[in-house]
Amino acid sequence: MIVRALMLAGGLAGGAITSQLPEYSQQYRQRLGGAVDALTEVVTDFDASAQAEGLSRQDALAQMQGTSFIERRKADMTRTFDRYARLQLDLEALEGAGPFMRAYHVMQSADAEVAAAALETFEPAVPLTTAGGIFAGTGFLAGLTAVWGVLKLMLWPIGRRRTARGA
Repeated sequence: MIVRALMLAGGLAGGAITSQLPEYSQQYRQRLGGAVDALTEVVTDFDASAQAEGLSRQDALAQMQGTSFIERRKADMTRTFDRYARLQLDLEALEGAGPFMRAYHVMQSADAEVAAAALETFEPAVPLTTAGGIFAGTGFLAGLTAVWGVLKLMLWPIGRRRTARGA
C-alpha cells in the first residue's frame, strides 16, 4: 500500500511539473520577443548611424579603434549583433512551432538571460489544453516509473534474501 501511494505521489509530481512546460514556453517566448524588440532598437540605431556616415555595419565596426573604450564598445556591439541574430532565429523557431516543438526548442536553445528572467517571474498554469494534458500524463508516467525504479532498487536486497531463504 505504501509503495502504491509513493508511486502515485511520484506520478502526480511528475505530471504537475511537466504540465507546466507549455506555459513556461509561452512565457519564455514572450520574454524572448521583448529581448528581440529591445535589441532591434540598438541594432537599428547603430545601423542608422553607420548609414548616415555612408558606412555599412562592418565598415563602422572596423572604424571603431584607437582607444580602449572604443575597442571595448566595438566588442560589445559585436556581441550584441551576434545575440540579436541568435535570438531572432530562436524567436522565429518558437513562433512557427506547435506546443510540443515549442517546449523542445525552449529546452534546446534557451538563452540563459531570457530563461532566467522567465523563470523568475513564471506563474504556473492549470493545463486546460490538450498539450498540457498530454504533458501532464507523460510526466505522471515518468514520475510513476521513476519512483517504481527507485523502490525496486531499494527493495532488491530484500527480495534476494527471500529468494535465498526459500531455496
